[in-house]
Amino acid sequence: MMDFRLERNAMGQLVFHTAGGAAHVGVVPVRAFPLAAPDEGLSLVSTDGHELAWIDRLDGLPGPLRSLIAEELAAREFQPEVLRLVSVSTFSTPSVWTVETDRGQTEFVLKSEEDIRRLGTTGLLIASGQGVHYIVRDRQALDRASRRLLDRFL
Repeated sequence: MMDFRLERNAMGQLVFHTAGGAAHVGVVPVRAFPLAAPDEGLSLVSTDGHELAWIDRLDGLPGPLRSLIAEELAAREFQPEVLRLVSVSTFSTPSVWTVETDRGQTEFVLKSEEDIRRLGTTGLLIASGQGVHYIVRDRQALDRASRRLLDRFL
């Protein structure tokens, strides 16, 4: 049972209403495990960093509330998925990578090999020099040329 309401105000901010009637403007949903379990363990946090509510599962929420939180998360979380490596400027770092993502082709700078983090057995998280994190969900699913380029950095 939920003892709160959530709505968007005229400024586009989320407003959290407690059962007692208190309102918190500018609430932010934060995933506990954004990569490993994105739909499990979600906290609604106030502007001063205090947790207002804990949600065990996003899919356990009523439709309108789930949609509101999902919209807010989508606006905050920008994590393009790498589908193919087009080219790499050099096999030493820093290097310029040209990649095809789920949002189109882009270029970024890989500052060092430490900016590639393993996620499980086949996933990768690549931090660009511009601060954008790119995800490779399954490097084995990439085409052969992409895997070859990637292997030079792993």
